[in-house]
Amino acid sequence: MANYLFVYYGGMAEDGATKATPEQQQKEMEIWIAWFKKLGKALVEMGAPTRPGKTVSKAGARATGANAVAGYSIIKANNLGAAVNMAKSHPDISKGMKIAVYELMAM
Repeated sequence: MANYLFVYYGGMAEDGATKATPEQQQKEMEIWIAWFKKLGKALVEMGAPTRPGKTVSKAGARATGANAVAGYSIIKANNLGAAVNMAKSHPDISKGMKIAVYELMAM
């Protein structure tokens, strides 16, 4: 089994989580926790949401822009297809959130 990085785009961070009420934020967190529980032992690291950041290159550092990462998790799966199926089961996919799935190479 390999570990897979789930990179989240959109969701409350893109919709303006700072505008969400504490009750809305709590409800959203409960949805995520319930999904993590469904993943069971496949969940390696719950991860965390991210704040706006910078992309660093030879040209300097720029704001991450409209497609900024909203957070990440690490999941264990038999293969990329299985990891993708887990990502598809996230309840916020139906709300427009996107999840990029990457296999983490063993070092």
